[in-house]
Amino acid sequence: MSKDTRIAITLGDPAGVGPEVIVKALTALPEVERANFTVVGNIEALERANKSCGTSLAFSTTPRAGAIAVDEVEIDGVMPDIGKVSLVAGDASVRYIRRAVELALAGDVDCIVTAPINKEAMNLAGHHYDGHTGLLAHLTGSKSSFMLLASERLNTIHVSTHISLRGAIERAKTERVLATIEAGHQHFLRIGRKARIAVAGLNPHCGENGLFGTEDTEFLAPAVQQACAKGIDVVGPISADTVFARAYNGAFDLVVAQYHDQGHIPIKLVAFDSAVNVSLGLPIDRVSVDHGTAFDIAGTGKANHVNMLSAISYARLIATSRTNAL
Repeated sequence: MSKDTRIAITLGDPAGVGPEVIVKALTALPEVERANFTVVGNIEALERANKSCGTSLAFSTTPRAGAIAVDEVEIDGVMPDIGKVSLVAGDASVRYIRRAVELALAGDVDCIVTAPINKEAMNLAGHHYDGHTGLLAHLTGSKSSFMLLASERLNTIHVSTHISLRGAIERAKTERVLATIEAGHQHFLRIGRKARIAVAGLNPHCGENGLFGTEDTEFLAPAVQQACAKGIDVVGPISADTVFARAYNGAFDLVVAQYHDQGHIPIKLVAFDSAVNVSLGLPIDRVSVDHGTAFDIAGTGKANHVNMLSAISYARLIATSRTNAL
């Protein structure tokens, strides 16, 4: 990673495993690299994670050799208990994200890495978003964004994410499918690759010529045709029961999934601990771990930090592409 590349890591829900996977991941990095990171959150939560995980990181709100930089964010109340859904924790998680977005929009950091938040806690605190995706779109003034799940052998980008299956079907229209293809194509170009893209069908067997639905021929196929006309290497729609296996075995670099579970299930089957969530279509860069707050093990020090290391690694990749473009 370039010495000029700066990455902010948000604490996530302070009652969850976010602080623990952060301190474990930063401990695993060479000390010289830690100077490139700022944790947006609270030193109290990080010290609590230090104790749970048996790590010995030092934290500071002012530049200090050997200490992890912390952008301290005031929370509304005392630090919440570990492992419990709470209004204070939900509100704090949003405050961390808001501050990190401010840093990114100001150009003070090149990428944000987010630890997991709890949607129930966030909504309990009055922040009614579907998660990071909707919140980040709101904070950056973006009309919409796209979720890409990235792993070593399988990558998916989603036409829709946190909406009902009925709503997802309604959203799978030509304009949105085309925009999703283009977002994936541009992202791969940015990281130095021209992606071979496949569009997964919406209906069983892509509708079997109208027998099981007409959406694939009516909406998805025209999106693929229009993308091809723009010079994008894309095929489809291809039946979803085969396209992910073909991509995993090397036929495609990216699969356009039509809804949340269609794309998430195959990724979590083959790369549960290593896949990361990347937000596309925003004016800032954001990568996240692809797991939840795990309240059942929070505070025990058992949380696996491999996913956080993967998120940090991917953030380095896209942050470097940002600084190289300047």
